[in-house]
Amino acid sequence: MNDKPFDYWDFFIADAKKIQAPLYARLGEGIREDEELKALAARAKPGQPHGNMILGAVHFLLLRGADHPLRNHYRDLGGRAPEGEDPFPLFRDFVNTHRDAIAHLIETRVTNTNEVGRSSVLHAGFRALAAEDDVPLHLIEIGPSAGLNMIWDRYGMCYSRDGAVVASISPDAPLVIDCELRGERAPPFDVTPKIGGRVGLELNPVDLSNDDDRDWLRALMWPDQVARMRRLERAIALFARERPPIRSGNALDLLPDALAEVPPDGVACVYHTIAVYQFSTAMKEALESILTIAGLRRPVLRLAFEFDGKECTVARIRYHDGVREEKILANAHPHGTWIEWLA
Repeated sequence: MNDKPFDYWDFFIADAKKIQAPLYARLGEGIREDEELKALAARAKPGQPHGNMILGAVHFLLLRGADHPLRNHYRDLGGRAPEGEDPFPLFRDFVNTHRDAIAHLIETRVTNTNEVGRSSVLHAGFRALAAEDDVPLHLIEIGPSAGLNMIWDRYGMCYSRDGAVVASISPDAPLVIDCELRGERAPPFDVTPKIGGRVGLELNPVDLSNDDDRDWLRALMWPDQVARMRRLERAIALFARERPPIRSGNALDLLPDALAEVPPDGVACVYHTIAVYQFSTAMKEALESILTIAGLRRPVLRLAFEFDGKECTVARIRYHDGVREEKILANAHPHGTWIEWLA
């Protein structure tokens, strides 16, 4: 039995190593041992991840052109650091040089969903819903941030297993996302969901026409993952053509009206990707209550892609006549790089 108490920075470092982000793994190790930097990162708003905020703030300033030797360690900025050079002393110097600007970003900004790879999970999940109900789905996303995953069906998909393509969806799309299938099962790729409408409900919406918002979204990308940055740029360009509606405000306040607007010939489908895990217990209970009440009048569907404390799971939940029926569809990587279909 492991009685070691949870340490945020240990978790952050382990995660960075797991997803092969050596720069942030090393910077995380340095911050963990530096009380001053940890205190600065802790000035983030409640519920915001300290590591993402301080590292995102530094990345933001570098993206904006801040000139410092630290740039050489950022692959997405074309950096070519000398082999074996430790980036942490440069990082600390950069923070000391730009402390006021970094503190302001940490205190005023929030993390935003910028991983369009999660659309590979949505493609699979909505096909499973369509296989059960051949009716138009009216999509309501909780916490869409910039809205990049609201246009999940505009991206092409390439699902493969052991290097062989299992399913290719819209291969000529402006952005094609690759996803590895694990296990022996696969989503129902032969079913195409009917989309009756879509709307996002977001407390802190990202305005992609605003340079600051757009650069902050980029800054939250980890600089070792250049391919993800390129994918983000393509998704931003595609979103600019689509622009699905995003309503600003507390999702729990906005949700009842959004549910009531769904026409009789469609089904309301609420969905979220790695967002509701940040809700308090009271907020999660309120969400359940809203959906249960709405389900007394007509069936309501929910597609939940969330962290359950051990792994990220995909679940289909149906609310009808006071009954809540949940079905686990899959396990998946939080960025959608792989999916293990279970249903």
